[in-house]
Amino acid sequence: MLFSEILGQEHIKAHLIQSVNNGRVPHAQLFVGPEGSGTLPMAIAYAQYLLCQNTGNDNTGGNEACNLKFKNLTHPDLHFAFPVATNGIVKKHPVSNNFLTDWRELLNEQPYGNLFDWYKKIDIEKKQGQIGVDEAQEIVKSLSLKSYEGGYKVMIIWMAEKINTQAANKLLKLIEEPPNKTVFILIAEDEEQIINTILSRCQILHFPPLAEEIIKQSLIKKYSLTEDIAGKIAHEANGNYNKACDLVYHDTEDTQFEEWFVFWIRSAFKAKGNKSAIHDLISWSEDIAKTGRETQKQYLQFCINFFRQALLINYNAQDLVYIETKIDDFKLEKFAPFVHGNNILDISEELQDAIYHIERNGNSKIILTDLSIKLTRLLHKKAS
Repeated sequence: MLFSEILGQEHIKAHLIQSVNNGRVPHAQLFVGPEGSGTLPMAIAYAQYLLCQNTGNDNTGGNEACNLKFKNLTHPDLHFAFPVATNGIVKKHPVSNNFLTDWRELLNEQPYGNLFDWYKKIDIEKKQGQIGVDEAQEIVKSLSLKSYEGGYKVMIIWMAEKINTQAANKLLKLIEEPPNKTVFILIAEDEEQIINTILSRCQILHFPPLAEEIIKQSLIKKYSLTEDIAGKIAHEANGNYNKACDLVYHDTEDTQFEEWFVFWIRSAFKAKGNKSAIHDLISWSEDIAKTGRETQKQYLQFCINFFRQALLINYNAQDLVYIETKIDDFKLEKFAPFVHGNNILDISEELQDAIYHIERNGNSKIILTDLSIKLTRLLHKKAS
């Protein structure tokens, strides 16, 4: 992965290049950024610059054999750890090394891909992946060996929020005092979910969402889109290049999520004093509960964003609105007046609580039914 292949983030590229050139490479770094901002591609490009002794902003000029290994993601001193779970092939003690072929394929196809893309790739979308104690043992084992090519060893831990407590305890000393010329690069979307003892041992770099113009120009170049279409997609992507690519192929989960959301909202409106609509809400909860927990969490996060967009319209901040509804007879402008300062905080809190309980293996049907009944009350709450 070359720096020139990574969209935007020029100030971060310059900082990383300078740190290597000055010989001041932190042994533990945390790249924090929203989905689609390029944290993982940047980490790989940084590792390539470091291991292959490259020069310049284009990340070339070093060891060509090393650069070729990076192109195939097969460099022996580049290690990966990421969330996994058992599937039809790996029946027990899953670790990242069991899934490296799939991982390389994903990075080749979708270098800006998200956690849900990865779970679909390895067929565990109905489970919750984690970086567990078996993975921690593999990390300790692989980094205890000498560097294959005599230089640095780099361990990239993707979605570090998924490191569980037992694994974190096993990794603490290694992250704090790694072997000579060993670099940890942790990648996360939400640093608040990372265990504090690990967070405190890392130098943190924050990645902003990508600029709309950068996404637009990339879409024009990659997909030969017109300026108008590329601009519209870039606006809707809201700084997320992965979502922009999904929108090009009409492959985003948001279309299904919007259908669920509209049915849910309409049923919640009807439910006040209407017993038959309550049955609709219960049926809806049962249907969503049949999907995987990651899908449920992603859907509820979509709902949070949808309510926020409605609130922005209600308060005449249309310039900040990026969602475009796909369902013809549902208009965000007509829904917006029902989302206001007197209920938005309670709605957001209930959705966040539902995500929290689903993540901790609560009964999804009960959680979603309870959420639906609360939503019915909150949507009918009058603006003050």
